[in-house]
Amino acid sequence: MTAADLTRDASGIDGAKQRAIRGIFFACAFLSVLTTLGIVVVLLEGSVDFFRDVSFVAFLTGTEWSPLIEPREYGVLPLVWGTLVITVGSAMIAIPVGTATAIYLSEYAEPRVRSTIKPILEILAGIPTIVYGFFALSFITPQLQRFLPYDIGTFNAAAGAIVVGIMIIPMVSSLSEDAMHAVPDDLREAAYGLGATRFEVSTGVVLPASLSGILASYVLALSRAIGETMAVTLAAGMAPQFTTSPFEPIQTMTAYMVQVGISDVSIGSVGYQSLFAVGMTLFVMTLGMNLCSLWIRSRYREEYR
Repeated sequence: MTAADLTRDASGIDGAKQRAIRGIFFACAFLSVLTTLGIVVVLLEGSVDFFRDVSFVAFLTGTEWSPLIEPREYGVLPLVWGTLVITVGSAMIAIPVGTATAIYLSEYAEPRVRSTIKPILEILAGIPTIVYGFFALSFITPQLQRFLPYDIGTFNAAAGAIVVGIMIIPMVSSLSEDAMHAVPDDLREAAYGLGATRFEVSTGVVLPASLSGILASYVLALSRAIGETMAVTLAAGMAPQFTTSPFEPIQTMTAYMVQVGISDVSIGSVGYQSLFAVGMTLFVMTLGMNLCSLWIRSRYREEYR
């Protein structure tokens, strides 16, 4: 066998390997898309069955939600309100704390400190959410009852917002720090050369230069807050209502889905089908947040050469 024959055989083997690897990667990507489509189809089918019995307009505009007890009401706004209360409250905690942590890790911390603190934050993100829920019940709520002059029950929106805020801090800080760390050192050195202080460099140069990544981390963290389930269920309760007081119980869309899942509601009933309608509403909200994140990244992305 000549050298040319060996070369052709080797190239044929390499080509077969490349095609096999490409096929495996395509199968994984296709499986992900297929799973997403399957979820959407299931939610749509259940939602269509639900809206055969309940007005779509009444569902989106109603202010009473009691699909499992008489009198039955199917207005989803109290659940949306509870979800927004938790999301906004958690954002008020996670965004400033997470951003400040990211600035410290990127601009102030020594490499040894950064290599120690960042893994700890990422471990915090891996704690099961139900553990956060028990933490809210056993620590956050008792502390609120102890130090605040209000009548605070076992379940309340404040505890839910605080615990979800703590939960998403690692996402904000880690992704924001990655975005700041990607800013070229040339920009920092130019600012220092002009006499800027470290604080001025951090807030006036690095922060604007990494804005797209930081804003994307905010949106992704809030998407996580919208979809949080067990921690909110244990901390905020299952009372769908409009309330401006953070010390009263509320119910989020995810908490209602847990309630239906553990109840004895019969499959095929309107109460059971409401699970799909709420799930579709939650899916649309989360999808909108993720699309917003992609738009922000493309709109404000800075490219360095």
